[in-house]
Amino acid sequence: MNLGLSQIDAQVYVFLAKKGPQRAENIGDALKLQEQLLFQSLESLQRKGVVNSAIASSALFFALPFDKALELLVKAHLKETQNIEQNKDEILSRWKSMVANHSKG
Repeated sequence: MNLGLSQIDAQVYVFLAKKGPQRAENIGDALKLQEQLLFQSLESLQRKGVVNSAIASSALFFALPFDKALELLVKAHLKETQNIEQNKDEILSRWKSMVANHSKG
């Protein structure tokens, strides 16, 4: 979870990593997840690139090997940190403006 995954995302990833490709209904049943939460988690994991799906008669979801998933998650965090660093002056300027406007009101 320290890698930017929610608790549910982490559970789904670990389940897929251990069990191999699974249909969504099998994942939901095994982890006792509501369908909406499961699909939100699968979409989140797919956006992060650590889970993929293969379309057959119904989609099979599978986890990337942990070393590849870790690499992708670390890169995402580094990019986020770089974006904050690059925009630090603008962020501070906006913060000072908000604080100044709030103290006047």
